[in-house]
Amino acid sequence: MMELTTHYLGMTLKNPLVAAASPLSMDTDSVKRLEDNGIAAVVMHSLFEEQINREMHELDYFLSQGSESFAEATEYFPQADSFANLEAEDYLEEIARLKKSVDIPIIASLNGVSEGGWMKYAKHIEEAGADAIELNIFYVPTDPALSSDVVEKMYLDDLASVKASVAIPVSVKLNPFFSSLPHMAKRLCDGGADGLVLFNRFFEPDIDIDTLELQHRLDSTSSHDLGLGLRWLAVLYGNVGCGLAASCGIHTYRDVLKAVMAGADVTMLASALLKYGPTHAQRLLNEITIWMEEKEYRSIAQMKGSMSYKAVANPSLYERANYVKLLQERHVDWQE
Repeated sequence: MMELTTHYLGMTLKNPLVAAASPLSMDTDSVKRLEDNGIAAVVMHSLFEEQINREMHELDYFLSQGSESFAEATEYFPQADSFANLEAEDYLEEIARLKKSVDIPIIASLNGVSEGGWMKYAKHIEEAGADAIELNIFYVPTDPALSSDVVEKMYLDDLASVKASVAIPVSVKLNPFFSSLPHMAKRLCDGGADGLVLFNRFFEPDIDIDTLELQHRLDSTSSHDLGLGLRWLAVLYGNVGCGLAASCGIHTYRDVLKAVMAGADVTMLASALLKYGPTHAQRLLNEITIWMEEKEYRSIAQMKGSMSYKAVANPSLYERANYVKLLQERHVDWQE
């Protein structure tokens, strides 16, 4: 019997396929179909800091408008953060509805950047039934006066705020742009992160030269996008004390196998599921099983990390030495 189970965020999952945050998680029937086709866990679409804060501020304005006219009036009004705003309330209801409808773990996605009251909303997410929280910190530093120390502290403070509010596991979805990614990854794990998701994908700017307007673009991924994640999964495996998830570029069974061999506990799919539908997950599991039987692997655990930085005979293949060698070989090819 082929053993496909894996462990992530303290949970035992039936296989390493996790549905990443996407529109598919906004519909209960879609999540049921994902579960029926073998998906082991689902990350919900994101609840954004702006969604929480905007309506909290609006509610605070209407509650406090004119209340100072009466000596005792203000103290009789509850604080604004004790109210569930409409969008956030819908999110909590979605969590509760999904938990009643499926048996697989539901991971909420909390997306923000600034430290503040919105992070306390993580407690409401936990109370709604979420099995874990994926903290998706979307921040692009543009101020030259802002040091890397300040940016890194912001991530750590955000994590600490969420961890202080909940008892369920919390993962952090990282971007690849830290000057020393392994150091930052270790600081996050040491700071309480139960898992790291590699990588967050920022939308990219584009310029319409006909209308002279700035546009934003977020293209679907392909298997070619996996390479960056493979390198850092391989480097981090065994060097940080938390789980690792591969995200961005998981489309085929080969992508799943590569990520697990590099060190991933789970692989997260979004673009592939949106393109091919939930049945794609079952197809991947069938192909993974066939490959493992042919290569005489008995379990995912046996395979995990087998091609990591620590495990390969020549770890320089993940470093500069391979870069130099590759350019030299290509130079010969181009000359020919």
